[in-house]
Amino acid sequence: MLPRVRSLELPHQVHHQEPMVVDEAEERPEEVVSVQSPTFDLEIYAAQYVGYAKLNRLLFIADRCPPMRIEALRLAMDHVKGTLNVNKYQVIFKKLCEALQDARSQGFPDSADVQDLPQIDTQWVDSRLKQVAVKTEKLDNDLKNYKANSIKESIRRGTDDLGDHYLDCGDLNNALRAFARARDYCTSGRHVIDYCLNVTRVSVYLQYWQHIESYVTKAENTPEFIEATSGSNEPGPNRDVVSPAIVNRFRCCKGLAHLASKKYKKAALHFLQINAYSCDFPDIMAAKDIAVYAGLCALASFNRAELSREIINQQNSKQFLELDPQLRDTIQYFYESRYGKCLALLDSIRDNLLLDIYLAPHVSSLYSLIRKRAWIQYFSPYISADMNRMASAFNTTVRQVEEEIMQLILDNQIQARIDSHNKIVHAKDVDQRTTTFQKCVEIGKELERKTRALMLRATLIKHHVIVKCPPRLTTTVAMNEDERKKRASAERVMKTEVSDSNQISWTVWTRNKHR
Repeated sequence: MLPRVRSLELPHQVHHQEPMVVDEAEERPEEVVSVQSPTFDLEIYAAQYVGYAKLNRLLFIADRCPPMRIEALRLAMDHVKGTLNVNKYQVIFKKLCEALQDARSQGFPDSADVQDLPQIDTQWVDSRLKQVAVKTEKLDNDLKNYKANSIKESIRRGTDDLGDHYLDCGDLNNALRAFARARDYCTSGRHVIDYCLNVTRVSVYLQYWQHIESYVTKAENTPEFIEATSGSNEPGPNRDVVSPAIVNRFRCCKGLAHLASKKYKKAALHFLQINAYSCDFPDIMAAKDIAVYAGLCALASFNRAELSREIINQQNSKQFLELDPQLRDTIQYFYESRYGKCLALLDSIRDNLLLDIYLAPHVSSLYSLIRKRAWIQYFSPYISADMNRMASAFNTTVRQVEEEIMQLILDNQIQARIDSHNKIVHAKDVDQRTTTFQKCVEIGKELERKTRALMLRATLIKHHVIVKCPPRLTTTVAMNEDERKKRASAERVMKTEVSDSNQISWTVWTRNKHR
């Protein structure tokens, strides 16, 4: 039986709510993959992060990796006890008890460690709840006093302190609202950057990717940010200097937003813009994560020339890739067209990538894009290729080669035909001369159509021919029955008068003719 856990809740922490709308996290059907054989040391991995990022990643690993579940939950428990997040402590405690019971029932070798289930630390819970209540009341009273004195700088700092407190308590939605209140009290570009940075950081934890893109764009439009990214070392008058670490933090968040929306090329470009010597932001991600995200997105979206220019021959990218030798060798093998070794290395690190909270939903699609790009580059210089040799080059079977090449042909990514009997792929013989002439004829017809349309418009303008659409009625005007009857009778009288007039004119003309 699980130990009885008291139902403890944080005090009511919702204060003057701002009109900011906090979107709910987008619910996307995600395939949960159970990882059985990761190859990294969990304690060293967790030491790269701090704050809520460390907690989120440990809980993600505990949910996805049964062999590491107990260790991850214990590390998360030790970390959360250094915060004010009482609710998360209860959740982790319950999961840890369930994991220990499962381990004992399955008879794991380390069952001696799970003989006695842990007990909840009620003393710690009570003390933390008191601290939360006292600190929340103090910060709220301070903020009310600042607003009464109408000092913008004090109000801005008070809202930031309240947001940091909510973040430490694990109340992310109230933290986001508190940070968002600071927008009305920013008096300089640097204040706007700090405000956008706080909102962006909490939005990453909540995975509100649209918020991230809009707030990063808002920060990039400030004069201080433009000066920091323009390469000018001398700041403008009365302006604060924006450090490269802040610039890199924004690029990192925007890269994550593009990754989440599957814009892999944009994500790779943003990650590659980050300076390797000023990427210290463990509350979001580690430097090694930047290298992994940038490398995989580049392999999936860059062509050969871009891969050479942006990664192989780029000194900053080399510094990042030194943090992950396996990924560095993978990119090098791909560039050297040694696709078998490249794909084998990718398969060896797949389990580790599936335990990354931001990369896990995209591992399958990234691997598929990388494999397709490898097939396209392999076949591009040949008129025909033997599928047996292709299978040996990619360390796969001939049947798998045929299925993948067939799919590429159906997607119009390879212009070829498959000889299933002889197991040969033949490139389509395209007459470049005929294709060029066809393109020229199409361009000529399009130019003629545009020229005729332009001449017609000029002629209409010259002769003052203007076609105006009648105004669109916004409300329906309902005529009563009397008005419709009057209009109908008036139209009948008008038609009768016109008919009589025509008859009189015909009679007069006939008489004059006989005379």
